Amino acid sequence: MKNLFLASLLAGSLSACAQDINHKQVLKDVEILSSDVYEGRKTGTKENQMAADYIIKRYKEIGIAPYKSSFKQPFTFKNRQRAELRGTNVIGIIPGKKKDVVVISAHYDHIGITRELINNGADDNASGVGGLLAIAEYFKKHKPENTMIIAAFDAEESGLQGAKAFVASPTTDLKSIKMNFNMDMISHSDKHELYACGTFAYPELKKYLVTNVPDIKLLTGHDDPKLGPDDWTNQSDQGAFNAKKIPFLYFGVEDHKDYHKPTDEYSTITKDFYIAAVKTILQVINNYDKNITVQSILKDKKIMKQ
Repeated sequence: MKNLFLASLLAGSLSACAQDINHKQVLKDVEILSSDVYEGRKTGTKENQMAADYIIKRYKEIGIAPYKSSFKQPFTFKNRQRAELRGTNVIGIIPGKKKDVVVISAHYDHIGITRELINNGADDNASGVGGLLAIAEYFKKHKPENTMIIAAFDAEESGLQGAKAFVASPTTDLKSIKMNFNMDMISHSDKHELYACGTFAYPELKKYLVTNVPDIKLLTGHDDPKLGPDDWTNQSDQGAFNAKKIPFLYFGVEDHKDYHKPTDEYSTITKDFYIAAVKTILQVINNYDKNITVQSILKDKKIMKQ
């Protein structure tokens, strides 16, 4: 399947933002967060909180301000065994030129230790957090039109609990949130295929899926309710936003042999694909933020020829 909108034809008209990510840093963030020291980042563990502290450290290095009074926003929930657990969302904000809000999100928790083996979750979802940090760094340097909330959610593996707590919070003005971009598993694809889900419910978002990043296939799909378990609409944190009728695009790859296994290590991610995926996602978010669409690009080309 060809890249959406024949992107190569439009390459010269797109923003150069995809080139403005630090390749070494985004890989370093994934490598660190998926190292044994964090023991799989399971919600409720000290290692999970260590991961939260690392994300806060990176927020501060980037220059992101905390959302409300603190980066850490604790919440409680009951797990599948009905035991009460405490989670922690890590939320920052980048003020834009407008008060309209875009939430960019990725969950940082994973499943911890099973059968005495650490599940480090490099793809799931250290990769999404690495992308989150890289995209936040870009928009900190290039003031966005929309105000951007940078959300590292906890307890996704326990049923999207962090995202649900965020949209249920009285400190969150849902009316101001116009869009959610969520990343979950964006670094492991031998086919170099990245899916953007959400256009089935929100077809108007297709116009922003124009990119010029080489060696990656940006596809739509996995969002038709008729697909049953292959419908990803509510299978990651975007589901909490979808439940509140907030439009979303979810970026992810199909399940692979290392999914939810101890072999989901930094050494097994597809590093060149990952860099391309982060660039692609950044470009789509920038398209939305600046209202860059295939129609506007073609219109500009037509004007230039006159």
